[in-house]
Amino acid sequence: MRSRRLFYLQIIFFLVFFLVSSNCAKKETPPEADKAPQVNRTIQGERFQQANSITFLPSFADLAEKVSPAIVNISTITIVRIPGTPWQFFGPEEEGPLRDFFKRFFGDIPDRELRKRSLGSGFLIDSEGHIITNNHVVARAEEIMVKMADGREFKAKVIGRDPRTDIALIKIIPRLKDLPFLPFGDSDRIRVGDWVLAIGNPFGLEHTVTKGIISATGRVIGAGPYDNFLQTDAPINPGNSGGPLINLKGEAIGINTAIVPAGQGIGFAIPSNMAKAIIKQLKDKGRVIRGWIGVSIQTVTPEIMEHFALKEPKGAIIIEVVPKGPADKAGMKKGDVVVMFDGRDIEKIGDLTRFVAETPIGKSVGVKVIRKGKELDLKVTVAELKDNMQ
Repeated sequence: MRSRRLFYLQIIFFLVFFLVSSNCAKKETPPEADKAPQVNRTIQGERFQQANSITFLPSFADLAEKVSPAIVNISTITIVRIPGTPWQFFGPEEEGPLRDFFKRFFGDIPDRELRKRSLGSGFLIDSEGHIITNNHVVARAEEIMVKMADGREFKAKVIGRDPRTDIALIKIIPRLKDLPFLPFGDSDRIRVGDWVLAIGNPFGLEHTVTKGIISATGRVIGAGPYDNFLQTDAPINPGNSGGPLINLKGEAIGINTAIVPAGQGIGFAIPSNMAKAIIKQLKDKGRVIRGWIGVSIQTVTPEIMEHFALKEPKGAIIIEVVPKGPADKAGMKKGDVVVMFDGRDIEKIGDLTRFVAETPIGKSVGVKVIRKGKELDLKVTVAELKDNMQ
């Protein structure tokens, strides 16, 4: 009896000790410490969800489906004329013995024509059937056919071409209305790392969609004086030329135009803001009219910066002034460093080329130059750039 009572007392003692220990442990832990991990988990979860909604998308299918009706495949036929037997290589008619020999056996070989087919891409920019593509897709084409995403095919004609930027505007010949088209986005607001889609006709594979990001902006690749390309790692292949580079809003922010053949994931697109200004002129005039001031310029290198006592390697240094040209009349001289044109800073050499080209003909603009360490403000009247000018 006594041992049973002792056993019960021991059990009661252990229960009391366990309850007291549990209460003490709870009192020693501050309420804030208990809540802190919960708060941190919530914040991290919100951050993850926020980043996930902006950066990571489950699928591009809806976007591709939305824009695809405005993308077209372009096929062209170019006539290549091959002259007949070149008798002139066998000497003058009264002298060449070989001429008589070949003429006796082969006779006069007539000129031949070969029909060369090529493929490219493009996209509708309005409901009336205007299509933007690359100049090299339709240059010298005798016949242009446009195939829509729904399978319809139409003939098209060239409205205008600009070889300097490799942009062309064509139009579907029959009068059509309510066609699907892509709006232009603001390429100046695009950021490195933004998602983009490239849609086109690579190697004849119709309506191929590839995705990637913007790898760089303002690229100069030696294609021409107005280089200002967007670089992307979205796969671009032969046949993609003229197709759009699309942002996540379904807007065209570039025109796919070039690749590095020896590289992977290095493609280039003409920015939409440059294309918009060119397309307007092609639509209105059939050609592009650009400004010209009559100077040859060079990049400001660190060596030139030191020689001319410049504070930073920015601007464009004049290495030649065309006599009696606009710059000459404005008092601009060889060795001047142009740092501002019409109120816009010249960060690199291409800026001045583009700013001058975009300026209306006959407009008088302010130019700031550095000459022998001193800033000078000049006025230059912009003239028209002719085809034989640089």
